[in-house]
Amino acid sequence: MSVRIKSTAISRGGDTHSIVEHSGRAAAQSLERAGIRADQVGLLINAGIFRDSNTVEPAVSALIQKAAGIGLEYAKDDPRTFSFDLMNGAVSVLNAVQVATAVLETGSAEHVLIVSGDTHPSLARSAADEEFPYATCGTALLLERTDEPVGFGRVHTAAGEGSPAVEAYVDVSTMGTVGRGLMTVDREPGFDDRLLEVALEAARNALAEADGIALSDTALIASTPTPEFPAKLAAALGIDQQSVRTPDLSEGDPHTAALTAAYDLAVADDTMTGFSQVLFVAAGSGPSAAAVLYRLPAFAGASA
Repeated sequence: MSVRIKSTAISRGGDTHSIVEHSGRAAAQSLERAGIRADQVGLLINAGIFRDSNTVEPAVSALIQKAAGIGLEYAKDDPRTFSFDLMNGAVSVLNAVQVATAVLETGSAEHVLIVSGDTHPSLARSAADEEFPYATCGTALLLERTDEPVGFGRVHTAAGEGSPAVEAYVDVSTMGTVGRGLMTVDREPGFDDRLLEVALEAARNALAEADGIALSDTALIASTPTPEFPAKLAAALGIDQQSVRTPDLSEGDPHTAALTAAYDLAVADDTMTGFSQVLFVAAGSGPSAAAVLYRLPAFAGASA
């Protein structure tokens, strides 16, 4: 048994900068694409970090669950959907894949929905700038069990030493009465090189489980702390630049949404054809990284 991607979806732009709304819309769209009812989702994991108005309570996953219309029945025998936030920077989505795999392997859920995405807490803009380098973008990744020889392998993680390379915080000494709309992001000089180092460690460990599949048959989808990061990672791994798939970066780094957004775009553009597997790599604050191989079906992602 393994775990595969049933469908993906993305929401950005339009009439809102709310990550709750965008993640909820992406979640609902992913269910519609898959032909799955809301009551077939046993678990929803929110892997986003930067949220509307710096919300702390309730869990943002519950707000997204409500926005998506999942698990809103309250009669005695109605199905239940559990949800929670999983926060580990840009690595959160692959950590959520680890959790989802464990849950699905036990048979305690039919489907697991991973939502991710970030927004500026002021809800006043969607594009990145020098002070806040993240774009507003919500995504959904719907997972299910399968007996076919496809799906996710083992998630490998890596961590660097020293300072975290990237930090985000609300500065309580200067926030005054507007702290719910502020966020400070500090990126050290050379932060991307430090992220690349841990990303390479995780990626190489994942590739060691490739079961003889050549790098030429491997597509790379990586997080985008800088626009050049996926290309640099590919070069260091020996993966052809033409095999790199990236999300829409026109408004900046989608951060926790980057992996799902890139996969969704590649499937929509039919650019997975010819590949046997995808190497997903995420790297962010810590510095920390995670990587996993995803074995594609013979029709290269057509089901998603």
